Amino acid sequence: MNQSQALKQDIKDLLLKLGMLTVIFIVLFGFCFGFMANPDDSMSPAFCEGDLVAYYKMNSKYIMGDTVVIEYKDRTIVRRVVAVEGDTVDINEDGQLLVNGFVQQESHVYKETYPYKEGITFPVKLKEGEVFLLADNRENSQDSRVFGPVKKSEIKGSVLLVCRRRNL
Repeated sequence: MNQSQALKQDIKDLLLKLGMLTVIFIVLFGFCFGFMANPDDSMSPAFCEGDLVAYYKMNSKYIMGDTVVIEYKDRTIVRRVVAVEGDTVDINEDGQLLVNGFVQQESHVYKETYPYKEGITFPVKLKEGEVFLLADNRENSQDSRVFGPVKKSEIKGSVLLVCRRRNL
């Protein structure tokens, strides 16, 4: 085999490997992971408007405190799980979130939690396969106080990574 043929074979091998890596990348990121730009400040200060959010699509077990990605009114949004199946969620007149009768100490929330007049009625008992989602910035945020409990099957994935936009 001369040098020209060896070079052609090396190029073919390289292209084949690049093609295989591309297919693996597409499968991995198409089925296992997702990316989105956070559309608003409803999860501030943990997530800011424009932050790049990476999420894992294969998760089906969620616990209190998890941040998840859902689709609501043709928008992809991030919300925090505050209660899971079997829990009872209530909001008292002082603007405190109660889960199973206990006031929740949420260090990432800086405003009171009040129900919306156009929202659901409290208390809410979560059925099997449901979670209750709230935004961290509780004023004027669309979350389970408006649209009610969310089925786990409707969750797109759990947040893995947040990259601050920083004027990109």
